[in-house]
Amino acid sequence: MKKAQWIAIIAGLILFSILYIFVPRTNKKELASTSEVAVNQGVSAKSLIDGAKTSLTADQKIALLSIENQLNTNSKTADSLKTYKALAQFWAKEAQRIEPYLYYTYSAALLENTEKSLTFAAQQLVDNFTNPDAPPALQNWMASNAKVLLEKALVINPINDSAKINLGACYLFGNISDNPMQGILKVKEVVDKNPHNDYGQLILALGGKKSGQYEKAIERFLIVLNDQPNNIEAMVNLAECYELTNQKAIAIQWYTKVKDLVNIPEAKQAVSRRIQELKK
Repeated sequence: MKKAQWIAIIAGLILFSILYIFVPRTNKKELASTSEVAVNQGVSAKSLIDGAKTSLTADQKIALLSIENQLNTNSKTADSLKTYKALAQFWAKEAQRIEPYLYYTYSAALLENTEKSLTFAAQQLVDNFTNPDAPPALQNWMASNAKVLLEKALVINPINDSAKINLGACYLFGNISDNPMQGILKVKEVVDKNPHNDYGQLILALGGKKSGQYEKAIERFLIVLNDQPNNIEAMVNLAECYELTNQKAIAIQWYTKVKDLVNIPEAKQAVSRRIQELKK
């Protein structure tokens, strides 16, 4: 198996365990189907939801229809908000499909229009469009929606640093601009003010890794890990950067730390296999 595939397995298994409690992260099977939708129909909420519905069981379709019908009868904002949240929960818990969950969480946040709801929904989108396996059109759809939410949140609270960082991430990873420097500047505004804003450092490190600036990325991942020694996401990406700069011995050291921290058997096995590959 190729190195990139090993990295995807390791990162996917680990990130699934740390990013969500009940929300499914987009998996490769879903990405294949959504990629086809993106190419053939263009990404829209309707095309994604219609595509997701095809995988539902008969009982799930009946349950979903019952909730959807409430949208047609609701006359109060509070009732519509409750229904959007119910739809989000259905897609997260019952159907285990991320795209409709993201859309209805986004819709509920727009209706509720509080800093907390807007930033929460935006974070769900950011966590998924930074997935390197996501098709560019799907990344654009998620980042565009996240941008709307984050700009509204920043109107409510202009000094929300996490919202500023996530807005920068939209430009860095979301295919919404041909100039990623827009995103870098937004994140650097926060990090330059507070070098120990580890989330900002992580986003800049991931951006550096994406653009092939591995040494700079390594510096920022190490800053994060100095403050958060058990940050597995930073650790996995740091190990990969050492791999990509042909520093195999150091990569093995970090993968070993990852293996010691991870409790998921499949992840442990994947990391162990990768370590053995690097030792050859």
